Amino acid sequence: MGTEYIPGTNPVKEKPHYTYKDYKTWGDDIRCELWYGEPVMMSPAPHRWHQKLLFDIALQINSFLEGKPFQVYLAPLDVFLPEADESLDDCDLVVQPDLMVVCDQTKLIDEGIRGAPDFIIEILSPPTAMRDQSDKKLIYESKGVREYWIANPNTLEVFRYVLQDGRYGLAQPALLTDGAESSLFPGMKIRVAQE
Repeated sequence: MGTEYIPGTNPVKEKPHYTYKDYKTWGDDIRCELWYGEPVMMSPAPHRWHQKLLFDIALQINSFLEGKPFQVYLAPLDVFLPEADESLDDCDLVVQPDLMVVCDQTKLIDEGIRGAPDFIIEILSPPTAMRDQSDKKLIYESKGVREYWIANPNTLEVFRYVLQDGRYGLAQPALLTDGAESSLFPGMKIRVAQE
């Protein structure tokens, strides 16, 4: 005997919709982002080569921006992408990019960053590669991230996206071994040696 359908009821349960108010109660043992109210699990700690590439890039960016009124941050750090004047507790879009640069100091809050960073880099990992190249790209584009790089730690290839008229154009590929230049920060060229 199966479950009987009762007219006027919905046999398909709706997924819960979470906000930062829920997210902040989950504890440090749950590694996830919050995408429009849905938890998106993050992979376990990244591989060594992911972290090495992130560190090498971060050092160069930090050195280039030294003395300028910009801030460089690394994950894990919450970036809140709320709608207009939405409260932090009601925000349902919280991400943790691998690397971010914030030019507008008013976006810096104790809990992390409120509003889109100007520059973001995601280092590909097998479990998250598709999301970084599709869903996250769309999120960053819609929220106004001015420059977004996706770096492959195996090939040292980077795909650079620049926001123009509210949209990312075609990817601008480059090899980090040759040097990849930023459109947002003229003169910043990131070069990483092949191991």
